[in-house]
Amino acid sequence: MIRDGRSCDAPAWCGNHHRVSLLEISVAVGESGPVLSVSGEADVTTVAELSEALTAQLADGTRHLRVDLSGLRFADSSAIRALVLAGRTLKQRGGALELANPQPVVARALSLLGVDQAITIRGGASAGTDPER
Repeated sequence: MIRDGRSCDAPAWCGNHHRVSLLEISVAVGESGPVLSVSGEADVTTVAELSEALTAQLADGTRHLRVDLSGLRFADSSAIRALVLAGRTLKQRGGALELANPQPVVARALSLLGVDQAITIRGGASAGTDPER
């Protein structure tokens, strides 16, 4: 598409003409299994992408999955639910889900929803060190 004489190569310039994902996901090999790195924002508009990435790892028979949340700026309840469901599946297999390095706002949401009681959370800001508490 061309607007004002410029081509529409940059999705940010074109506004809503292109779908721009606010969520980026990559997979790497970790010591005890795959590491899913999630960055950006995980909410109702991007939860399908997160669910697909988690399901792909679970479909491979993974028993231990680490999700690096260090780049995740925001997670709503739908995204957190996807993580909890993956954690339940792994637990049923005798494995575990580990959430690593959540930013303070995400760590607080995980704590408020009680996720830290069911899933191991390592690094990042813990609810006990949150300056707002």
